[in-house]
Amino acid sequence: MKNVYNYLLKGVGFKENDNVVVAVSGGPDSMALLHLLIKLREKISINIICAHVNHNVRKESFDEALNVEEYCHQNKVIFEYMIIDSYGDDNFHNEARVKRYNYFEELIKKYNSNYLLTAHHADDLMETILMRLVRGSTLRGYAGFAKLSDMNGYKIIRPLIEMTKEELEDYDNINGIPYAIDNSNKKDVYTRNRYRKYVVPMLKKEDKNVHKKFYKFSRTILAYNNYIDKEVDKVFDTLYKDNTLYLKDFNGLDDLIKTRVIDKILEIIYQDDLMLITDRHEQLISDLIVSKKGNGYIYLPNNIKVVKKYDKISFTPELEVADGYEIEIIDHVSLPNGHCIDIVDECDSNGNDICRLNSNDIKLPLRVRTRHNGDRMYVKNMNGSKKINDIFIDSKIDKIKRDMWPVVVDSNDNVVWLPNLKKSQFNKTNSEKYDIILRYY
Repeated sequence: MKNVYNYLLKGVGFKENDNVVVAVSGGPDSMALLHLLIKLREKISINIICAHVNHNVRKESFDEALNVEEYCHQNKVIFEYMIIDSYGDDNFHNEARVKRYNYFEELIKKYNSNYLLTAHHADDLMETILMRLVRGSTLRGYAGFAKLSDMNGYKIIRPLIEMTKEELEDYDNINGIPYAIDNSNKKDVYTRNRYRKYVVPMLKKEDKNVHKKFYKFSRTILAYNNYIDKEVDKVFDTLYKDNTLYLKDFNGLDDLIKTRVIDKILEIIYQDDLMLITDRHEQLISDLIVSKKGNGYIYLPNNIKVVKKYDKISFTPELEVADGYEIEIIDHVSLPNGHCIDIVDECDSNGNDICRLNSNDIKLPLRVRTRHNGDRMYVKNMNGSKKINDIFIDSKIDKIKRDMWPVVVDSNDNVVWLPNLKKSQFNKTNSEKYDIILRYY
């Protein structure tokens, strides 16, 4: 941690009486960072503002908030606290991140601060890079995140980016720093957790310093991206104005610059939600651009509608999805038909509004989407498969409703559940082994 301390002391540029906002969850990483800042205060008289967010999804969260507040009180640190009252987005993690960073920006303005420090570490960077490589992303997205990011009027600093999770926990234990453990980080239903539990440890067995290789990879990708961006910046403002890409000039560019222009548009739109974008989405945009049809449209995550009208492509948010959708199920999904799907810890119901699954029988992550042509389902207690369309007909589902009815699939595109209609062969009874419970309401 000596290198981290020296970076905070000499590399960041803190001045006497600077107000420094630090995001503290109460976990081992952020508590280690808070402790370092308190030590740094002995050298530079900075004012530390601890920003704690209670996501309000675990009963332990309220005790954890009190523990962080008490630690701040003992160490003369300003404690700021927010509770997220409700969620309504189709992706719990993305919405929580947006609310969290909006709150941090409020504190930046309140205290006239130039700095937000977060406790992202080397393992976080590895997980992010791996997930984006598998899902597909932009060039900048493949880099994960940077040690220092310039925002609008302030900097986000991630001083622990070269430290592993194990090193941070050792630092806490040696220095008697209290911290909480979030048990939801152990659940395999979350994509990041699977990388954290299985992939990253395997890579560390191959090379205990593999995190350093990932950090070098990240910096290299960012350097190349920044160089290409200089070329893109020369033409970007003339190509993309008012959420519209003008194709006449765009089509004459080199393919690499074209790709980077699309990447930059997606980065502007999605910002911290860039994880939602995959190679498939970029391909859909490219196909729309080169299509011989003068008009067309596609949907991207977060209800972004991409519309082609001859020599223009517009990117605009749409409140209601009138076409197909596909959403990864993490904790909570708000569906375009007005219903929701939650992952719950327990439930007594055995109706078609509940689905119990064993993660060993399916390929995670789960997704909910609209029906595809040819979709079939192996219905529980029935020999053979049945067309989804036939199930709709037998159940007398109105034709209009069929197009928006949720179909839950695994990552192999096996239909595992038709909420409120039919359960598949993957569904488990109360007496069978299961570790995932889905509720539709």
